[in-house]
Amino acid sequence: MRKTKVKKYDLKKIRNKLAGIFRSSKEFVDSASYWEERYRSGGGSGRGSYNELAEFKARIINKFIKEHAIGDVIEHGCGDGNQLGYMKYSSYLGFDISTEAIAICRNKFKSDPTKSFATNSEYAGEKAELSLSLDVIYHLVEDEVFESYMDRLFSSSNSYVIIYSSNFDDTPSGKQGHVRNRKFTDYVKRKLPDWEMIEHIPNEYPPSEDGKVGSSADFFIYRRKNQTN
Repeated sequence: MRKTKVKKYDLKKIRNKLAGIFRSSKEFVDSASYWEERYRSGGGSGRGSYNELAEFKARIINKFIKEHAIGDVIEHGCGDGNQLGYMKYSSYLGFDISTEAIAICRNKFKSDPTKSFATNSEYAGEKAELSLSLDVIYHLVEDEVFESYMDRLFSSSNSYVIIYSSNFDDTPSGKQGHVRNRKFTDYVKRKLPDWEMIEHIPNEYPPSEDGKVGSSADFFIYRRKNQTN
């Protein structure tokens, strides 16, 4: 009797694919739930944390850190940690809304004592010379979440804040509710008068017409007023 060859399936990939289908059809609830579910079902931080966009961000930030002799960094929205692999930080503390993302980062960098991670709810007023926000602001769709995030981002820095984000008001269609572009620079002017923008760096990879390549995010670098360097 001829034996029938049984095809083996990767059950993890099947589960993740089914979860992705379910996620795309599920109604958006809130930012926190969206990202927790996304990481738990095998999703990542998005294309901005990979390939040429990740490399572009690393060039800008690593150069800034070297020029200003930055010793410690806090990032609000560390995601899955892929972007972090490109960075040259002496001391790093990453926060994220997702407990799953924090678990991924802790496992990924478990042998690196210069890096630590915690959830947003565990933030206890820590400060650093530089506070970072990379590809986060346009995912904060709720006004109260956005305002709380901005206040924490700036209050956790002693000297500088670097933001990588879009900076215009618009809510694109077809994004399942998890994208809301904001002209956040207006908020900084109104609510955070102790800070001044010292540099705006356009993206080296602007978005294509179909939005599948590049990014509408630029760099915006802020310095606390009366800072000497």
